Amino acid sequence: MGINLADAMFQRLALISGEAAIEALRRTRVFVFGLGGVGSWCAEALCRSAVGRICIVDSDTVCVTNINRQLQALPGTVGMSKSVLLGERLLSINPDCEVNVYNKIFNEQNAESFLIEETDYVIDAIDSLSCKIALIETAYSLGKNIFSCMGMAQKLDPTKIKTASIWDTEGCSLARLVRAQLRKRNFAGDFTAVYSPERLPIQSEVKVSCGKADCLCPSKENSHEWCSSKKIINGSAVTVTASAGFILASLVLQDVIARYG
Repeated sequence: MGINLADAMFQRLALISGEAAIEALRRTRVFVFGLGGVGSWCAEALCRSAVGRICIVDSDTVCVTNINRQLQALPGTVGMSKSVLLGERLLSINPDCEVNVYNKIFNEQNAESFLIEETDYVIDAIDSLSCKIALIETAYSLGKNIFSCMGMAQKLDPTKIKTASIWDTEGCSLARLVRAQLRKRNFAGDFTAVYSPERLPIQSEVKVSCGKADCLCPSKENSHEWCSSKKIINGSAVTVTASAGFILASLVLQDVIARYG
């Protein structure tokens, strides 16, 4: 009798985690908010690691400028939904994974529609500060495990990425804003943040079209347009953003394996 394909897919992980942990991962439910240069790689890593239910959230469409760092961004997918594309890819990797696609923005007003109370882990890979704070507060109030990514733009060295309590982060401008907003809202909780203190200067001689009349982004008729709301368009490298995504996924795996391995 040959080995079952579903078992064989995760055999190499089982060799370091144990079979009990693989079964626990198959029962694990994870929400990934934000499917850009960090979240897209995190979602795929979770899918390739036997996680049984993955909910992915993003309202945006692929722009040609996403190709350097986002998993589902290809020349042939420009203008298509990031969440739908990634959902199809995850199912092609593991057809047994339950993939729920939310092609919309998460914010304070619609938080209840996501049914976060039914998940085990919340991955925050959101760029928008207001949406990020709303997600953190919502997930924490529901008693969920939160792993939150801070800023990964203007960085080139993935070995500088760290994990720490949000209150112990340093050298990251987004983390500083998150801490300030949480204090302003009297947030007394804690969660693990993935961050990097590295900060490279912007190459001012590079012409950036995003958010301007000659913006390269496709029509946004059915999705939110973010570019024009950004004060600065930061540079980013896949070696950093993907590494942060893998670290976020690893935090989930390590927690599950520690409980059941």
